[in-house]
Amino acid sequence: MTSSESRQLKIGILGCGPIAQIAHFDACKKARNIELYAICDVSDELCNRMSIIWEPSQVYSDYDQMLSDANVDAVIVAVADQYHASLSVKALDAGKHVFVEKPLSVNVEESEALRARVDLSGQVLQVGSNRRFDPGVRFAKEFVDQELGGRIGFKAWYYDSTERYTMTDNLQAVVFQSPQAQRPAGNPKEDRRRYYILGHASHLVDTARLLGGPIAAVRARLLERFNAWCWYVAVEFSDGSLGHLDLVIAIRGDFEEGFTIHGEHGSVKGLVYLPWFHKSSVVECYSAKERIFRRPLGEDAYTYKLQLEDFADVILHGKPQHGANIEDGVAAVRTMVAIAQSVESGQWVSIANVTGAV
Repeated sequence: MTSSESRQLKIGILGCGPIAQIAHFDACKKARNIELYAICDVSDELCNRMSIIWEPSQVYSDYDQMLSDANVDAVIVAVADQYHASLSVKALDAGKHVFVEKPLSVNVEESEALRARVDLSGQVLQVGSNRRFDPGVRFAKEFVDQELGGRIGFKAWYYDSTERYTMTDNLQAVVFQSPQAQRPAGNPKEDRRRYYILGHASHLVDTARLLGGPIAAVRARLLERFNAWCWYVAVEFSDGSLGHLDLVIAIRGDFEEGFTIHGEHGSVKGLVYLPWFHKSSVVECYSAKERIFRRPLGEDAYTYKLQLEDFADVILHGKPQHGANIEDGVAAVRTMVAIAQSVESGQWVSIANVTGAV
């Protein structure tokens, strides 16, 4: 267990649903620089149950009351995607720093409005793109920035599996549900295209931007067959390099996520595990100058904890932000909207000019 630091960021978690139960409560308790100070949910049943397990100092059923608590330094917004932007704005307006689960929002206009509020507030906002804190991915990022030189091509894939939920159910704690939980109108999960892009392409797009650079335009195709969805997305990066993103849900095989990068002075290949294993991805970087492959040793890969520690370091100590910031969050939403619109039009869609919702 990592030693605790004397200075702690006091966190209030909004939402006691699945992602809080299987990730954020535990991550806050194990983080070296965070105190799980408060939890909040409209469901008294969930609040009571979670407070017994995680023992926060304060429990709230009203978000405004938690925001008015002067001891709360920052808020984790861990609710349905459709509420991310509006509830992040409320926290910023209350003077709180914000950690918001991915995606930042479900449409471009809300994302841009949130960006404007972040700029005015002077508060830190970080998006929960936890792959950035996988030690193998960070090793790849360092190699790309320091040794790869110019990029030629980038490819990334995310293949969800028919067996994946059996694995995650075995790895994760049992999740408690409540009929009092607040949910968006209708059932967002019924629109599979939208639900899968928001839930899974958000990881794929952020990894592509982290390692491949800003994305200028996309052209996407989608095949729905055999109760599976297959997106193949051609990418033009802003530096002129080419890319391809594959999103398939669900393959008849094992879960697989990974990337390859080809550049001026080397190449990179990475295979990423399900984050619930807390295991570093397998990454190999080839240096043409040294004519050797480099592969990092495994290390702490509890990405949900590491991303919160990084968030706290930015606020408490002014350290550089390694997590996805507001610019990253907005760009990811724009790219996901562009993918959805390109599927409909069959044409290239510019990231800079896109509007509307996923």
